Amino acid sequence: MPLTAAVRPYSADSGEARRRAKPGAAEAEVLRIVTDARTPVFVTVRADGRRRYSYWRPLDSVTGRGGCYVALPTAECDTLHAAGRISLGEPLADPNRITYRVSATRTPPAPPRTPPAPPRALPERARAA
Repeated sequence: MPLTAAVRPYSADSGEARRRAKPGAAEAEVLRIVTDARTPVFVTVRADGRRRYSYWRPLDSVTGRGGCYVALPTAECDTLHAAGRISLGEPLADPNRITYRVSATRTPPAPPRTPPAPPRALPERARAA
């Protein structure tokens, strides 16, 4: 099935997203879930362009909760994707949808700050005798 504009992953204007240095509380929670290696996160893009980010929450024997798929907030996930904080893996195409694995991208470390070079001493001028 060829990809059309309706089923390609969403990529919003990243100008505002790139200006935001720190993610908000909801975005930080999404990043925490995506970076957990034990929790595979996927985005499903339907033929009409609708996207759904989700992961499987395992059953917690203590609380009895879980054992279901949990949807992540689409707006926050799209913001993180536009900002380059999460990336999409290889597509898995079905007749009605395309599924991508979502993973966190590594941010390159900040370059080390080097102290400025000390000012050079100007050579003394030779005196004319």
